[in-house]
Amino acid sequence: MTRPSLFKQPLNVINVGIEMFSDDLKKQHIAVTQLDWTPPGQGNLEVVKALDKIESKTLAEKIAKANAEALERIIQSQPVLIGYDQAINVVPGMTKTTILHAGPPIEWKNMCGAMKGAVTGALVFEGLAKDLKDAERVAASGVITFSPCHEHDCVGSMAGVTSASMFMHIVENKTYGNRAFTNLSEQMAKILRMGANDQSVIDRLIWMRDVLGPMLRDAMKLAGEIDLRLMLAQALHMGDECHNRNNAGTTLLIQALTPYIIQTGYSVKQQKEVFDFVASSDYFSGPTWMAMCKAAMDAAHGIKYSTVVTTMARNGVEFGVRVSGLPGQWFTGPAQQVIGPMFAGYKPSDSGLDIGDSAITETYGIGGFAMATAPAIVALVGGTVEEAIDFSRKMREITLGENPNVTIPLLGFMGIPTAIDITKVGSSGILPVINTAIAHKDAGIGMIGAGIVHPPFDCFEKAILTYCQQYCK
Repeated sequence: MTRPSLFKQPLNVINVGIEMFSDDLKKQHIAVTQLDWTPPGQGNLEVVKALDKIESKTLAEKIAKANAEALERIIQSQPVLIGYDQAINVVPGMTKTTILHAGPPIEWKNMCGAMKGAVTGALVFEGLAKDLKDAERVAASGVITFSPCHEHDCVGSMAGVTSASMFMHIVENKTYGNRAFTNLSEQMAKILRMGANDQSVIDRLIWMRDVLGPMLRDAMKLAGEIDLRLMLAQALHMGDECHNRNNAGTTLLIQALTPYIIQTGYSVKQQKEVFDFVASSDYFSGPTWMAMCKAAMDAAHGIKYSTVVTTMARNGVEFGVRVSGLPGQWFTGPAQQVIGPMFAGYKPSDSGLDIGDSAITETYGIGGFAMATAPAIVALVGGTVEEAIDFSRKMREITLGENPNVTIPLLGFMGIPTAIDITKVGSSGILPVINTAIAHKDAGIGMIGAGIVHPPFDCFEKAILTYCQQYCK
């Protein structure tokens, strides 16, 4: 008997599901394509039933209309930088004894090491505690109000700790009138937002309060406003993804500010200090994009029936999302381990879990969603250029559309994937991709690496089930 011709040809295999099968074939030098697939609802029948109800004809029409409005509001938002000022003067609900933090709500006793380090450092900086040991007592005493940045129109990098006298970006959405705030970049040294809190950190915060912040405030009084959406689009075309790579964005931002900084009347020595500080790291514009994205996403929050994710945020213990059609609610799951290169001398077991409000950038459609604009980011977060490009394509599968105002040249000037839909995540099993820094698990140390992370499916599962309870009647 002659063998069928099929068995005489080289094998080219497509493997669906469990990756170990493709790994075995690769070891045998057989060409194999791995097709990632998970069942709808990740196999949870309760979620599958909820998705079926949500997709019913009557409800689907209402959702489509609401989501079209949410997408339109994100795309049409025009956030502009209009100023800088201290948090006590501009942030809703801020008091002298309020400490804002990243992620969903959390009590002092449950905070991770990096966040506790940032809180104690902030209390010393504000004069609310005489030293770090006293700050722990103050934090646990009940006199301090802890609250998520997102519940005060704010976002905060990493630990996100924001106190009354810190200077904030003031970003206004010209289209819809809402405002968003975030504190200034401490750059990339040993810094508070990463959990470091020694005297060098406090001294830098004092200089930022007394020199950097006032100079930027006075410069913006002369500038009037800076169009951030236009600047963001330029930065992406210059090789940034505007979450962890900000080389172009920082250059563009300081270029726009410089003519006004030199007119503020501060001494040449102080101006040089500011320019040297900005030049010390490309991250200076990172928080600016966070506030810009927050202003756009808040404009799409609170639309009845909408399934759009308007917030993704982490506190180092939990990952939380908020959904447009379910205002006032957080849907949480366990914070995940960030996978990526570590700085010399550190290992994965030293790292804290995923933390920070900076995932607002991915919620808007940049950062991990726009990695195709910034192949060089893989040097920081790991992976390959091909994977970076594929992330941008893949995120289109769980979003409602593309933002034509901010495009990706390498993908034919495709608009960034915009408006994550909880039902698309639930049906496909594809989780949003986030690139982020890694803070040490203990207080007082700071950044030890960077990498890639995804939200836990739990967040979307809870959101889908709650959505169905509220609307599937």
